[in-house]
Amino acid sequence: MTQEKIQEFTRRLSQCNKSELTLINYEIVFTYMDDAKESHVKGDYEEFKKNIEWAQKAIEELRGALNFEYELSNNLNEIYLFCNRCLSECIYKNSTDSIVEAKSLMNRLYESFKVAAQSDDSEKMMDNVQSVYAGITYSKDNLNETYSNDTNRGFLA
Repeated sequence: MTQEKIQEFTRRLSQCNKSELTLINYEIVFTYMDDAKESHVKGDYEEFKKNIEWAQKAIEELRGALNFEYELSNNLNEIYLFCNRCLSECIYKNSTDSIVEAKSLMNRLYESFKVAAQSDDSEKMMDNVQSVYAGITYSKDNLNETYSNDTNRGFLA
């Protein structure tokens, strides 16, 4: 994952609510899957394996967030376990075929969560973070982001 992508995810995480957090986790999984495919094409097995393992860790984060008081969580858990097995299969077969299958399943779940997130108007999860303002400044072709520094950020004793 590129440093630029990491910064984008970090910025979005600081501004998100719970539903958006789930979407960001899915996007992280997709990014690692895409990176694994690119590494495989380049013939870099170690990088391929590392990206698969990071995708599996991101899926484990999604599994860890499940609330098993609801029946749906059991179904989601089984899908996440299946996707992790598909990714493991990629490593021992040194193939990207199972990535396509896992990504297809994860993408369907992502689209469902995306619809659900549109109706979530809860507050941001993190308080006391930098505000981000995006707009076109000094360049009509580029979107620039501005961070406002608040003097009251940080821990208060």
